[in-house]
Amino acid sequence: MINITHKSYTLRKAIAEATVTVSSHETIDAILNNKVPKGNVFEMAKTAGLFAAKRTSDLIPDCHPLPIEYASINFEIKEQNITITSEIHTIYKTGVEVEAMHSASVVALTIYDMLKPIDKNIEIQNIRLIDKKGGKSDIKDSGEGLKASVIVCSDSIFAGKKQDSAGKAIIDNLKKNKVDIENYIIIPDEVEDIRTTVKESVAAGINLILITGGTGLSKRDVTPEALYPILERQIPGIAETMRNYGQLRTPYSMLSRSLAGTVGDSLVIALPGSTRGASESMDAIFPAALHLYKIINGGQH
Repeated sequence: MINITHKSYTLRKAIAEATVTVSSHETIDAILNNKVPKGNVFEMAKTAGLFAAKRTSDLIPDCHPLPIEYASINFEIKEQNITITSEIHTIYKTGVEVEAMHSASVVALTIYDMLKPIDKNIEIQNIRLIDKKGGKSDIKDSGEGLKASVIVCSDSIFAGKKQDSAGKAIIDNLKKNKVDIENYIIIPDEVEDIRTTVKESVAAGINLILITGGTGLSKRDVTPEALYPILERQIPGIAETMRNYGQLRTPYSMLSRSLAGTVGDSLVIALPGSTRGASESMDAIFPAALHLYKIINGGQH
């Protein structure tokens, strides 16, 4: 199966449809009057569809097991056509469109099976996805037109004793989100160096300032101390999201002192210094963090 461990939990919905066409109005009358020998067609088919939604991963090899937190199956009759609609919701890391389509198809097959003793010319048609929502595909915020500074805070990297990989991981993520990289700067773990570099980026009109390193608890980790006095408005939710995301992957994320806030119209985010921590933090908050620029410019959520 595809690796989805980097994805975040979001509300995901899907609606699928299938059509069963019978050959006569007598078949429709038998359904409506509950005269079908095998029993109540819609109740039996609905039950089968609910089972199908919950067991999709047992039958479709690449589907991930996921919690079905809402399922609704409805029927509409027009002349000799029975339209089946299956709507599925979950809060998970991957979508439920296959679950909705599987459910609709099993409902259609169940109707076929129940009606075949009285109608030999039934057809199942148009099994299709009607709508899907949730996940990053729903987040339309883009980094187009935004400029970023990536600042690496590390004594050892600044001294040339170690190669940077966390800053480069951040740059890779920004490029995926169409953000232009204006500056890539390596500085030591010094309060004044950090503060001055951030102020210079703000003065240069940089929209997004990302700092990696110095957010831990060693004696030289001073990035939060450097930023607290100059942040005009803190955004606790960004740091909370990074830590929550990380905590699901390592028990040490709770020790991170990552933070975020604005200086003027610039968003400043301090991320962990490890490559994995920086990369996972970027996965946690982007592209959603880019929504800030819409709000700054007077837009609505």
